[in-house]
Amino acid sequence: MKKSILLLVLLIAVSLFAVFQPTVPGTIITEGINSGDVAWMLCASALVLLMTPGLAYFYGGMIDTKNIISTMLQSFIAMGVVSVLWIVVGFSMAFGESMGGFIGNPATFFMFQHVLDGKPWSLAPTIPLVLFAFFQLKFAIIAPALITGTFAERIKFKSYIIFLVLFSLLIYAPLAHWTWHPDGFLFKLGVLDFAGGTVVHMSAGFAALAASIYLRNKSEEKAPIAPANIPFVLLGTGLLWFGWFGFNAGSAMSAGTLAASAFAVTNTASAAAGLCWVLFDMARNKKPSALGFCIGAVVGLVAITPAAGYVTIPSSIFIGTVSALASNLVAHWKTTQTTLEDTLDVFPCHGVGGLMGMVLTALLANTAVNSANTTGNGLLFGEGTLFKVHLMALAIVIPYTFVGSYLILKITDLVSSLKVSAEEKKVGSDLSQHGENIYPVDWSVVKEKIA
Repeated sequence: MKKSILLLVLLIAVSLFAVFQPTVPGTIITEGINSGDVAWMLCASALVLLMTPGLAYFYGGMIDTKNIISTMLQSFIAMGVVSVLWIVVGFSMAFGESMGGFIGNPATFFMFQHVLDGKPWSLAPTIPLVLFAFFQLKFAIIAPALITGTFAERIKFKSYIIFLVLFSLLIYAPLAHWTWHPDGFLFKLGVLDFAGGTVVHMSAGFAALAASIYLRNKSEEKAPIAPANIPFVLLGTGLLWFGWFGFNAGSAMSAGTLAASAFAVTNTASAAAGLCWVLFDMARNKKPSALGFCIGAVVGLVAITPAAGYVTIPSSIFIGTVSALASNLVAHWKTTQTTLEDTLDVFPCHGVGGLMGMVLTALLANTAVNSANTTGNGLLFGEGTLFKVHLMALAIVIPYTFVGSYLILKITDLVSSLKVSAEEKKVGSDLSQHGENIYPVDWSVVKEKIA
């Protein structure tokens, strides 16, 4: 109760501070702004935001019935928390004036000062800075939301909020700065991550691996989860697939040929991966399932993300197929050979999928697709520079994300206990954490279960 009151007071204080800022907006810059690019990027930003509700349905359908609302809310609450955090300091830390290539100056755009009337971002010169900032916000929202599939049903809501804030500031913002800021050290090395293979998916995937290790209970036998609502998963997959066009094609930052190419490879990789997952399951004498196709399709979307602006359409079939095979094998290994508790396979899908995407980008990147690619062609075209650069980037990003997330989990646990109790787990997080349930509840029965 006290913590909730303190957070409420903090939010009110932030809102009052914002109202009484002494800064006065200057003249809004219109020179060089292209109305077609603005229209497309407004649509792309909305599409990317739609991915988070899509993720909520995707995860919500895969969990059991007593944890659906809690699982879905973890995605939706990220839309609220990260949106406010981004305005206050998140955008500055990701895209503010570079401090040694590692992090942005928190004061550069503090409280979004100079964003509405600032110069357009150097790599997006035809759209207003405020539009670029809000497009990037949607990425910042979904990255921590992806992790929630790992600890669905096992983490306290208040503790999740603390983790959400710390991850956004200490993991996501630095990675975004390293990779997408012109002065970021990975950007300067020549790393090609078109729409977030490292920044979004590997950060979420390896944070999920850290959470799987930190939260596992070796004394408790892992019980398989029966998906509560497959149609929810299908709906979520459709929304994610639809929104991903904004994710990848929008990262072209303009309405042109590159956006069209990214759009095409996104669809193709997802289709190939979904088919590959189902066919691979059938080859192992499993029935072709809706759940399998949906998971495979999402893996394809993940894997094509870093490559979307650098590879040809035929290459995207290869990327989707190979990544689906790798993720499927890792998911099977994790379930059958380890004690890891990654409830909804976030690490195999996003960690492995993002990793495969970065490696395959280094193999298949083609300068003919994107003339802004100054690092060179991929290894399969006889050039080795890009491959070396990506291996170096992976050697930095993986330990930083994994160790950093593990430490954040530890800090969060010290501040506010992470795990739900055995009694709360028995009842389900919907009731124990939120006092809600997807079905009518007989409270007398609930009390008996807790007792």
